[in-house]
Amino acid sequence: MSSTADKAAAPDRFWSVDEHLDDILGKIRPLEPIELQLLDAQGCVLVEDVTVPADLPGFDNSSMDGYAVRTTDVEGASEEFPAVLTVIGDVAAGSGELPTVGHGEAARIMTGAPLPPGAEAVVPVEWTDGGTGGGPAAGMAARSAAPDGASGEVRIHRPATARAHVRAAGSDVAAGALALRTGTVLGPPQIGLLAAIGRATVRVRPRPRVVIMSTGSELVAPGESLGPGLIHDSNSYVLTACARDAGAIAYRVGAVADDADTLRSTLEDQLVRADAVVTSGGVSVGAYDVVKETLSELAGEEGSVDFRKLAMQPGKPQGFGRVGPDRTPLLALPGNPVSAYVSFELFVRPAIRALMGLEPHDRETVRAVCAEAVVSSPEGRRQFLRARYADGKVTTVGGPGSHLVKALAEANALIVVPEETTAVEAGAEVDVILLG
Repeated sequence: MSSTADKAAAPDRFWSVDEHLDDILGKIRPLEPIELQLLDAQGCVLVEDVTVPADLPGFDNSSMDGYAVRTTDVEGASEEFPAVLTVIGDVAAGSGELPTVGHGEAARIMTGAPLPPGAEAVVPVEWTDGGTGGGPAAGMAARSAAPDGASGEVRIHRPATARAHVRAAGSDVAAGALALRTGTVLGPPQIGLLAAIGRATVRVRPRPRVVIMSTGSELVAPGESLGPGLIHDSNSYVLTACARDAGAIAYRVGAVADDADTLRSTLEDQLVRADAVVTSGGVSVGAYDVVKETLSELAGEEGSVDFRKLAMQPGKPQGFGRVGPDRTPLLALPGNPVSAYVSFELFVRPAIRALMGLEPHDRETVRAVCAEAVVSSPEGRRQFLRARYADGKVTTVGGPGSHLVKALAEANALIVVPEETTAVEAGAEVDVILLG
């Protein structure tokens, strides 16, 4: 295998997909950890083991609305022969001072409330008359509407075993136990656990800030009228959505015209808020491919971007380098929508995950039966075909054209045709990258 330096010195040579990705990942380092408030840490990667400081829950509590009782007092209880107990008060969630339940007594208790002294079990309110003297109760009357419900008598219609409907202290997680491991991506359940054990902040690698720029004087923002020869800018939207899906904080920049000075100044303005920059368009060999023209001129301490031809379809022209005083990674993708999307999945998504300190490859590759023949694939290039995958079978969607956006929207997978394969028979097994 040729070295990166050899490849850079021979611009007419083709890079393989793997060589280009290895070069990108070899030059990207995870972002430095920072301490963040819990909600700001959502989607970030934890860089510390978090242990539990105290039992969760911290006390025995009721899992039902009902009555806290001694088990001997309700032994053998039935609707025909209910156990009649004296109600000595209420125990609500958050209660501090608790009544002591003696023989022949019960306390109304709410879900989450601490089990009072003397009580051994909780009888659900549906197993009682609710203090009404009638049949089985459907629920408790609101305290504000019936304060007398905390006194008087209650008839219990069923027995209860010890600890019935009681959540034990530490039954969720015990003090000193490992709550979350380093490397965990913090989603809503993990944020909830951190809050439950009392953590207000957490140490994480932040989500990378990724600036998305599309280039081309023909591009018009969605919602604006199209003049002759103009098209709506879709790349910046799909790539911004891709970056968010990968875990980044994405900033979409409006389309930049085919002017080197405008591109250079826009890029300089955006670098202040970027951990990575992704451009689309202007990387081929045309007279107006200003991304290649502009970024190829960057050198020295400000970094440089190398432009390459890859042995793949779609997505042959690619650029990668580091720019600006912080040597921010920049990935330059082709302008055709399908080429840009496939290139993002293969190169940018792994780069974003690497910045987060995660394993770069998270898209699953499976073997599947190709339902129809692929009659032609260019020799020496790895082809990625849009496809629909289901139940072990895969079917191509649309043609090979790299401008077919509707077919891309219908696809949920990419068929991978290796470099040495020029055709695939119907019924043959192929590698399939699952997209989400």
